[in-house]
Amino acid sequence: MATGRTGPALPPGRAHPAGSCHAQSPRSPHPSQQTGQSHRDKNSRLKNVSLFAPGGRHPASRTLPLTAYLISAATAVPGTAYPQTLIRDLLRAQPQMDRLAQRLIPSAFNASGIDTRYSVIPDYLGAGGPFFDAVSGQMLSPGTGLRNEVYTREVTPLFIDAGRRALEGSGLAPEDITHVVTVSCTGFFAPGPDYLVVRALGLPATTQRFHVGFMGCYAAFPALRMARAFCDADPQANVLVICAELCTLHVKVSPDPDDIVSSAVFADGAAAVVVSAQPPVTGRTALRFDAFETALTPPDQGEKDMAWTIGDQGYQMVLSSYVPRLIETHLHGAVGPLLHTLPGELAQAGEHIEHWAVHPGGRSILDKVEGSLGLSETQMHASREELRRYGNMSSATVLFILRDLLEEVRDGERVCAMAFGPGLTVESGLMTAVGASE
Repeated sequence: MATGRTGPALPPGRAHPAGSCHAQSPRSPHPSQQTGQSHRDKNSRLKNVSLFAPGGRHPASRTLPLTAYLISAATAVPGTAYPQTLIRDLLRAQPQMDRLAQRLIPSAFNASGIDTRYSVIPDYLGAGGPFFDAVSGQMLSPGTGLRNEVYTREVTPLFIDAGRRALEGSGLAPEDITHVVTVSCTGFFAPGPDYLVVRALGLPATTQRFHVGFMGCYAAFPALRMARAFCDADPQANVLVICAELCTLHVKVSPDPDDIVSSAVFADGAAAVVVSAQPPVTGRTALRFDAFETALTPPDQGEKDMAWTIGDQGYQMVLSSYVPRLIETHLHGAVGPLLHTLPGELAQAGEHIEHWAVHPGGRSILDKVEGSLGLSETQMHASREELRRYGNMSSATVLFILRDLLEEVRDGERVCAMAFGPGLTVESGLMTAVGASE
């Protein structure tokens, strides 16, 4: 098992040294997987899985020629940590907040389930900058161009740091990586992070590179499906997937209730995983990819409730208060096909899936998922803990949860991961722990 570990807690309102990344250090790397490597049984290369498509369609047989293994995970966060109370009080004190907003802000922040969020913006600690006037105490709203300049400068070390730690934890050498997939929806530049990661980590110039952009909070799942497809096509494939998001660059200072909700939950962070076509070496834990599913709510239910667009003063997030209710209404139809890939009675409900990695879009979303699927507090603990410690880091968040679960799972235990995003889109995946101690 190789996972990035959480570093020591940062005292409230403290910032790390300029230019530094607060990152989780992996364990010492093991020898390369090319030595002592176990091989799959040829008879296990093909398996038929019955999938039930949404909307009452008949089950269809889907053949998965191979599988893939998540063998390493690591994370990194920016150097500035903000207690939730600090941002709450600062936002409430802004002159544009009317009396209704001043009542909503404490309610939204206090009920968020978040203690700390990390940001690439140190301005709010008092020194000021393009996002905060230290003299007047007002939060500023710079143009999109300036925000993207900050994104380009600050996201690069996060991509590289998370990627390096995941690679070191995998036991692979840089030349073993065949593909890089980067993910982000909070900024753009070219040559992009995929290029910079290859250069910074010393990966081969022939490494195939891909970037998943502007998909939102569920984007880790398309990236993981891509990684599995690469592994299906090449039994020697090793794919480095990195998600990095700087959501706090686009916080909107507004009395609108939806903007207040967004201001209360979004944060910055990066997470990386290594996905391999080869199973883990003896004594190491991995998550085997069993199945993935994607589903959309009806076009008149959710399309306008969660959206992400580019404006003149940053990106505009639409996250209405109806989203948790929409997820509750459509959750069974969205994850039903995934659960039907399980044998026998396991397909009836999620009580036999030991671990759940649910994207914490907010505490109310986790509450709806837990209640709708009949999950226990223990099953939801990892998701709630990541929300508490880091907030909603968009696409990176579910990988933070999987990083922690790699340290907890036992051999044969199942993990169900899911995330929600614009559309409304529901992505989910089923995994099984292999190589872990019982």
